[in-house]
Amino acid sequence: MEYFKFIDKVKYEGKDSKNPMSFRYYDKDRVIMGKKMSEHLPFAMAWWHTLGACGADMFGSGTADKSFGSEEKTMAHARAKVDAGFEFMTKLGIEYFCFHDVDLVPESEDINITNKRLDEISDYILEKCKETGIKCLWGTANMFGNPKFMNGAGSTNSAEVYCFAAAQIKKALDITVKLGGRGYVFWGGREGYETLLNTDVKLEQENIARLMRMAVDYGRKIGFKGDFYIEPKPREPMKHQYDFDAATAIGFLRRYGLDKDFKMNIEANHATLAGHTFQHELRISAVNGMLGSIDANQGDTLLGWDTDEFPFDVYEATMCMYEVLNAGGLTGGFNFDAKNRRPSNTYEDMFYGHILAMDTFALGLIKAAELIEDGRLAKFVKEKYSSFNEGIGKKIVSGEATLEELSDYACKVGKTEMPMSGRQEYLETIINQILF
Repeated sequence: MEYFKFIDKVKYEGKDSKNPMSFRYYDKDRVIMGKKMSEHLPFAMAWWHTLGACGADMFGSGTADKSFGSEEKTMAHARAKVDAGFEFMTKLGIEYFCFHDVDLVPESEDINITNKRLDEISDYILEKCKETGIKCLWGTANMFGNPKFMNGAGSTNSAEVYCFAAAQIKKALDITVKLGGRGYVFWGGREGYETLLNTDVKLEQENIARLMRMAVDYGRKIGFKGDFYIEPKPREPMKHQYDFDAATAIGFLRRYGLDKDFKMNIEANHATLAGHTFQHELRISAVNGMLGSIDANQGDTLLGWDTDEFPFDVYEATMCMYEVLNAGGLTGGFNFDAKNRRPSNTYEDMFYGHILAMDTFALGLIKAAELIEDGRLAKFVKEKYSSFNEGIGKKIVSGEATLEELSDYACKVGKTEMPMSGRQEYLETIINQILF
């Protein structure tokens, strides 16, 4: 069955195209800084939003029909989503997808039944992967939706629930390996607390680390060679989540000896919820050698929750790609963890959202490459810190200086000049010049 008969395949037509079902900037074979655009931008479809989100929110039921001609919460519906998803990705030229376990099949109260369903649907997905060449970017387990995870999964107060979390992770890892996934994600949606009055923070964090260590050990045992990821988020649904931001998550990984196997999966909207810019979270991950993958979306600064909008801010995308290019690229990819706005409820809107996002990041890539090739930003930063390239500065960087030596130096000089100007406004002028 063909679900999206209104379109054959989305093609690149250039920035002046008026065809709404075309790319203006995403030209997959265009070479930028020695690599094809498609290699710089391994895009992925998010199974949960694209094939499952119906526009429901806390104030109203869904507005979009994602039944794909089948009764929902059945295996027939699960197979229909596979068919629709692969048709959708093929027509957009998207080469990857990401999934939660319960995105793929209806969850049973009995985990054994759920696992049998997952075996059946993953066999079917694998067939589709072989037919189309589309691949799995990463998998994960939904350990936040079921009521049993009301106090978290790794952070739960119930040893029995902890075992069920482990079982879900094991199965999700099995499927990820089966489908050739490049990564496996931990998003601690309920790994946190509402109040410290009833919380043993030390035990909860240690148990989360134990669960992650067991997942790494099992994954390596079954042949998983990719990266494990933590996806930082500060709050929502919990008041405080332990993976608050990149710096917090990296500190956690190092504290528990998990840093050799884990990297960050940075989501733009989560960065802003933490009070950071998207660029900040990417830079912190990169300088720590832990920039792995990206959830490409954006939030609304006027709304204080995770709105998961399709990215349209070219400035933000440019600064994202500036970080990615300077870091040497990603081990993962760009997952569109984004959903159409509630009134955008047609199949056409699914395409418009992804075309918008793909073009936004393509244009961001083009402009980021121009910034790097222009060289003025990098040159300025190098000049700003040039005092550490010689004399006393060089001794500081090499670790040869002592506190007494630095004190003697300051006393000998007596007074110092003001540091070099930061020239923020000048640098922002360069960005505007490149962008526009």
